Amino acid sequence: MVEIHAASVNPLDAKIRDGEFKLILPYRLPLILGNDVAGVVVRVGSSVRGFKPGDEVYARPAQDRIGTFAEFIAMNEADVAMKPKNLTMEEAASLPLVALTAWQVLVERANLKKGQKVLIHAGSGGVGAIAIQLAKHIGAYVATTTSTANIDLVKSLGADVAVDYKKDDFGNVLQGYDVVLNSLGKETLEKSLRVLKPGGKLFSISGPPDAAFARQNGSGWLFQQLMGLLSSGIRRKSKRHGVSYSFHFMTANGGQLGKITSLIEAGAIRAVVDRVFPFQSTNEALAYVETGRAKGKVVIAVK
Repeated sequence: MVEIHAASVNPLDAKIRDGEFKLILPYRLPLILGNDVAGVVVRVGSSVRGFKPGDEVYARPAQDRIGTFAEFIAMNEADVAMKPKNLTMEEAASLPLVALTAWQVLVERANLKKGQKVLIHAGSGGVGAIAIQLAKHIGAYVATTTSTANIDLVKSLGADVAVDYKKDDFGNVLQGYDVVLNSLGKETLEKSLRVLKPGGKLFSISGPPDAAFARQNGSGWLFQQLMGLLSSGIRRKSKRHGVSYSFHFMTANGGQLGKITSLIEAGAIRAVVDRVFPFQSTNEALAYVETGRAKGKVVIAVK
């Protein structure tokens, strides 16, 4: 049981609220939203060994245990990690979902290596800001897309190339990339195929979902077929380009978050927080995230 000091707002929260993910995440209502938390352990179950009351922790709760827009939350210890000592509660709350997304795509699935080239879309967004830093720490050559106003920010995070989408078409500027991390729409997804070299890997966290995701999610055969149908177009086009397409929906993982903590405490990754809203302004925080103009993350100060 954790007393919540801060939570962050993700586009996922708005999508769950609007019912966009009800096929994938069949939540029962009423539902408390919120997928990121930083706070203090107040009680532990009899089998818990890794944490004790008074520990400062942060987490992305498992998808069936969300609800961080609240004063307390109960979580499985496997999903929780010690809060980085050099971050405030608000900074720590901004990280779990986006940092785990970046880690799982770039490290676990893409197996990104030093010297490889990676394109990270929307570099000033929540996932992009962390993914750029992680890829740079690995030693990759990093390109990103962003608006004119955020060029300096993404360069400060480590981007080697920043393509201003208001002035240039990234599909005409970039080529020979090993990995693309997409968080934008269908047009960007399909255009990303052009920048990959043969054997390259295209990962999307904004869809469309695929059959592999449905299997990972424990879904039945019919749902797997449906997910395969949704992604059939992009998978066909990927095959024609000699590259692979995968959808990624991040999962809670305290062990991976602990590795991220080490990188944060070593100074390899820093939190990027745009605005902090008071708890009573949670709806306003959600509305601000929905504008798509946040630089990094939007956080709610609960305590």
